[in-house]
Amino acid sequence: MKGILYGIGIGPGDPEHITLKAVRMMKEVDVIAAPGTEVKETLAYRIAVQAVPEIEQKEMLPIDMPMTLDKEVLVKAHKHGAETIETILKEGKSIGFITLGDTTIYSTFSYLEKIVKEHGFETVYINGITSFCAAAATLGIPLTEWQEPLHVIPAVHQLDDKLALDGSYVLMKSGKQMPRVKEILKKSGRKVNMVENCGLQNEKKYYSAEDIPDGAGYFSLIIAKENKEK
Repeated sequence: MKGILYGIGIGPGDPEHITLKAVRMMKEVDVIAAPGTEVKETLAYRIAVQAVPEIEQKEMLPIDMPMTLDKEVLVKAHKHGAETIETILKEGKSIGFITLGDTTIYSTFSYLEKIVKEHGFETVYINGITSFCAAAATLGIPLTEWQEPLHVIPAVHQLDDKLALDGSYVLMKSGKQMPRVKEILKKSGRKVNMVENCGLQNEKKYYSAEDIPDGAGYFSLIIAKENKEK
C-alpha cells in the first residue's frame, strides 16, 4: 500500500488559526514534512507544534526549497523534493506537508503535489486560513463589500503602475519591492493598510503607505481599498 501525501495549511501564524481538520491530520500522519533544511527550525513547524505537541515525536522530512526566482533552479528543486517524498510514500507511510497559510494560495506544496500525483500517488489538500483574511480581521476591516471584486497579486513578481481595477487589492510578498510598491500605492489614491508578520508575536500594523517602512519583511501583506470618500 502506498502512503498518501497531505498538504496541510496551518494559517498565517497564530496557532489558534489552525483548523480542527489540520490538527487531526497532523496527529494521524506518519511523517511531518516542511520546506526547509531542518523541519523543526521552520516557522511552519514552530507554529504547528504549539497546537499539536504530538508531532514533536514524529518522523521529520525536510524538503529543501531555495528562495529564488530562477525557474530552472526551482524546477530542479521541485523534482528532487517530489522524489524524496515518493520514497517515503512507497514505504506505505503517510506524509503531512505543513505550509503557512492555505495550501492553494501560492504554496510550495502545489508544485510538489502535481509531480507526486502525476506519478500515481494519492494527494490531498487540507485548507488553512489565508494570510489576507487573517490580516483583514486583525486590522478590523472587510476585504470586500457588496459587489466589489478582490484582486490578489504577488507583488514581488508583478505589479502594474496604476492599481486601476475596481475593488480591493491584496499585495502579497511585497518586501523586496517595498519602495516601488509604496510609490504605486501613493499614486493610486487608495486607502492602504499593511500587516507585517500577521499572527506572530512581532506582528506590526500600518495604516498608510507613508507609514510603511522601506525595509519591511518578507511576511508583509498590504490591503489597498478604493477610497470612497474622494
